[in-house]
Amino acid sequence: MTAWQWLRRHPALHLWLPPVAWMGVIFALSAQSRLPHPKTGWADLLLSSGGHALVFAVLAVLWLRALGRRPHAWRWALLLTTLYALSDEWHQSFVPGRHPDPWDLLCDGVGAAVGLWVWTRIQPPAGCKSWRGTIKISPKSRSW
Repeated sequence: MTAWQWLRRHPALHLWLPPVAWMGVIFALSAQSRLPHPKTGWADLLLSSGGHALVFAVLAVLWLRALGRRPHAWRWALLLTTLYALSDEWHQSFVPGRHPDPWDLLCDGVGAAVGLWVWTRIQPPAGCKSWRGTIKISPKSRSW
C-alpha cells in the first residue's frame, strides 16, 4: 500500500495533514534569520509581499479543503489563516535578524482572502457532474 492509499483510507489525516504541514513550512521559513531576496526596493517589496500573499493564500485554501462544505467554512478558513499569520509575525519577533511587520500581516490576510475567493470561483457547485474547472463569470454571478 502506498502512502497516498493509506492517507485516502484515513480521511481525517487526508484532510487535516496538508494545512498542518504547510504551517510547518511557514514556521520553518519564518525561523530563518535571512531569506534570499533582491536588494532593490520595489523588487524586494513586490517579492516579499507577493510571497506572503501566496503562501497564506495556499494555507487558506488548504484550511477550506479540510473544513469541507460546512456552513461558513470560508470564514473559518480565513480566521484560522489570519490567526496563524498573527502568530507567525509574533514568532518572527524572537528570531534574530527578523521583526514583526504589520505590512506582512496585511499581505497575509489579503492573500488569504483573495486565495479563498479564487478557489470558490473555480470549484464546482455542489452536485455538479459536468464541471470543467474553468472560471466562468457571468453578469449575474458577480456579487459586487
